[in-house]
Amino acid sequence: MRSTQIVAAVVLTASITSTVSLHAAQAPSTTSDDYILGVWELNVAKSKYSPGPGPVSETRTYQRGPNGIEGTIQRRFADGRSARIEYVAEYDREYPVRGTEEYDHILLKGITARVAEAVLSHAGRVYGTARRVIDESGKTMTITFKQEGSSGNPVNNTSFYEKVEQ
Repeated sequence: MRSTQIVAAVVLTASITSTVSLHAAQAPSTTSDDYILGVWELNVAKSKYSPGPGPVSETRTYQRGPNGIEGTIQRRFADGRSARIEYVAEYDREYPVRGTEEYDHILLKGITARVAEAVLSHAGRVYGTARRVIDESGKTMTITFKQEGSSGNPVNNTSFYEKVEQ
């Protein structure tokens, strides 16, 4: 009878270990999406726009939705204009963008856990490219936007953001 109890204890221990291991394997891990999630405020003083002017304020909100990362960009300019740009996207596929006439699609590519690139297009033609880098602390983000200007003058913008909310 003693050997039966030992076998039962071994089977029970193995079963619990397997269950714990299975749950640990299914637990969400940190992905590149996790770093972008939250609310980011533009630091105008640390940002550079060439040619300018850039926005006087901008808030970017990223959250995980049922169909991908939901991005909302609220922007205000010195002349009183404002814009609200929205999209839902995953990596490696083109998705529609709402709220701007400048581009109507975005294609995201994950480079590393903290770096991503985007190709913005309008009517099938590339409008510009952006590279997003989140620092090691996860508290600041830099987006570098490049575009071949329609008049031959290139656009080179570097926007610096600080995370204000998870």
